[in-house]
Amino acid sequence: MPPLPPAAAVPRPPPDLRAVVLAVSGWAGALAALGLPGWSWWVLSALAAVLLVARRCRRRPVLTLAACLLAASAVGGVTALRADALRHGPVAALAGERAVVTVTARVASDPVLREGRFGSYTLTRVTVTEVAGRGRRFRTHVPVLVIGAEAWRGAGLGSTVTATGRLTAPDSPDLAAVLSTGRPPRVLTRPGELLAGAARVRAGIRHAVAGAPPAARALVPALVVGDDQGMSADLVADFRTCGLTHLAAVSGTNLTLVVGFLLLVARWVGVRARGLVVVGALGVVGFVVLARPEPSVLRAAAMGSVALVGLGARGRDHGIRALGVAVLVLLLLDPWLASSVGFALSVLATAGILFLGPPFRDALTVWLPRWAAEALAVPFAAQLACTPLVAALSGQVSLVAVLANLVVAPVVGPATVLGLLGGVLDLVHPGPSALAGRLAGLCASWVILVAVRLARLPTAALDWSPGLVPLLVLAVLCLLVGLGAGRVLRRPRWTVPMCVVLVLVMVRPLPTPGWPPDGWVLVACDVGQGDGLVLNAGGGAAVVVDTGPDPPAMDACLDRLDVKALPVVVLTHFHADHVDGLAAVLTGRRVGEVDVTATQEPAYGAEQVHRWARTAQVPVRVPSYGEVRRVGALTWQVVGPVTTGAPGGQEEGEEGSVANNASLVLLVVVRGVRILMAGDMEPAAQQRLDAAQPGLRVDVLKVPHHGSRYQDPALLDSLGARLAVISVGKVNDYGHPAPSTLRLLHHDGMLVRRTDQDGSVAVVVRDRRLRVLTRG
Repeated sequence: MPPLPPAAAVPRPPPDLRAVVLAVSGWAGALAALGLPGWSWWVLSALAAVLLVARRCRRRPVLTLAACLLAASAVGGVTALRADALRHGPVAALAGERAVVTVTARVASDPVLREGRFGSYTLTRVTVTEVAGRGRRFRTHVPVLVIGAEAWRGAGLGSTVTATGRLTAPDSPDLAAVLSTGRPPRVLTRPGELLAGAARVRAGIRHAVAGAPPAARALVPALVVGDDQGMSADLVADFRTCGLTHLAAVSGTNLTLVVGFLLLVARWVGVRARGLVVVGALGVVGFVVLARPEPSVLRAAAMGSVALVGLGARGRDHGIRALGVAVLVLLLLDPWLASSVGFALSVLATAGILFLGPPFRDALTVWLPRWAAEALAVPFAAQLACTPLVAALSGQVSLVAVLANLVVAPVVGPATVLGLLGGVLDLVHPGPSALAGRLAGLCASWVILVAVRLARLPTAALDWSPGLVPLLVLAVLCLLVGLGAGRVLRRPRWTVPMCVVLVLVMVRPLPTPGWPPDGWVLVACDVGQGDGLVLNAGGGAAVVVDTGPDPPAMDACLDRLDVKALPVVVLTHFHADHVDGLAAVLTGRRVGEVDVTATQEPAYGAEQVHRWARTAQVPVRVPSYGEVRRVGALTWQVVGPVTTGAPGGQEEGEEGSVANNASLVLLVVVRGVRILMAGDMEPAAQQRLDAAQPGLRVDVLKVPHHGSRYQDPALLDSLGARLAVISVGKVNDYGHPAPSTLRLLHHDGMLVRRTDQDGSVAVVVRDRRLRVLTRG
């Protein structure tokens, strides 16, 4: 993060907030035009009013209010016109007809590879300039998302391509359509020399760090230009827990470091005054070209430029004014930023540094050196400003974010600059490039070590409900902290003990009254969109069935349950939402074995599981159908998948995912309660289970496949379960749990508990009675 503007020698009048008020008014206008929930733009309108009152405008208040209305109308009008052009243009009309078309388009983003249910695919944003379909041809200029084959990875940013596929309506308001195609694009023109040169530098960065450890090799390109595609899901989760995601994405931090380095070099060689302005402007343009001229990069460039403005004389005043102007201009150029979470976080972080950073820094300089005060004040101010929004997105409040940013700050700059130098030198000679890459890799390794270790602390983050009332409470708390922190930070006898208490809270798990509840036999951990289930074997031992998609969340759930030993970990199948937390589960606990399904699909998931188990020196085995196991108080039988003679265990023409239908299914008995752990099996596998286990009755059902609509009503009805537990993430993209499935469960007399609404769900046996309790 950038340093703060110089402290004032004498008290200064309150900052000029007019530009910020106009920006907030324009933002509210854009939200209103996009038709987002009314409360979202009412909140911004109220904020604009508060800022207006805070200014104590005694002169020309009517003119100021008129300017706010003008800003809201201008941005809202531009937003409405742009949205209307996308919704009612020829491309949108053809998408409404699901027409097969041929388009000519310019590639507007780097193709991103994704792993899907049936294999790999790419996502590429393009700007369509011509579309032909249904006997008509149109010239246009609209954004379209292409879902295509891996061959699209050869279509570089800036290329002009032609492609044929089917248009469908988009879910996102900033797109005219989605083009689905299984054919490779035909490249008409390659990127210009400028973009091609930037691509060579990006490739040079990756080549320079080729000798670094794998994690560092992936992080350095992310630090320099936001290229985070090589980072593992575990590392991304650790960065999120530690509040370090801004380092691995294109943010104002990246630009400030790169351009700041250029300005230092320029001053060293004698450039002064307006020459430095020219160097800074060229640095910003070069960074945008290198990191790709996409909306997120332009946003980062704008926020980074605001931070650089804040470094000069009267930096705070100029920075605040520049922030307001930058937000207003960006919204006029790209109204869709109004609903962008990344944009909101960038603005909040920059505003926090400009508004809260200087008073925090000045308070700390009473008893700390200036460099130390600034190092503490910057991450504290940025994190405090972003905390409510981060909590709304993640359901967590990070306690380690300030410490993590403070500890990695000394090496982030060198890692970024050395990575960039390595990429540039690679164009000249590989020797110096490799040296710079090794040094950048060492710095990146320190960042990774800090993120991994801090994310594993027992209380690295506090769970926080993303509901409206809890978020309002959190926002008020952050506001009170922002207003009162200066007085506390000025007094070391208050600050130091509070920091010690915070460290103790992070290192020692917080007591959770009533959790785990006495007599618990099963806990469905709240791990997001996935399964993370724990069966109590007694004496601090448990059996885990699937490990969820979020390693820190799964790790924290096991810590709260005080699980020390895992004789068996069962992975029903190899989809990421069931196995990505395995590395965290295997760390710091005694693990006997990992049981997996025989169907090694998807292959990358299976390879990942075997690699993690090998690293932890834990054997992997495939249990036999019908096998019975006993661990402590637990007894279970493997009742699925019911095998068929077909390859992969699925008959030809049978619907459903091969991996889902190959899920291990367990019938568990614990303290007299029968539980069916159903994995992700779909109707075909459910029907085979029903046929193979006639008369199967259970007390508790872990609902298959997160409550998706793919269920066999006959099986659900025949089980006779009293309690249905659905492990599912909030606001997921799959529509889980499906309303039709919920109706089936209620119709069959089951009480339904789901982790997206209830938090972690505990099944409890007390006095021979079955109970269910929730946390959250």
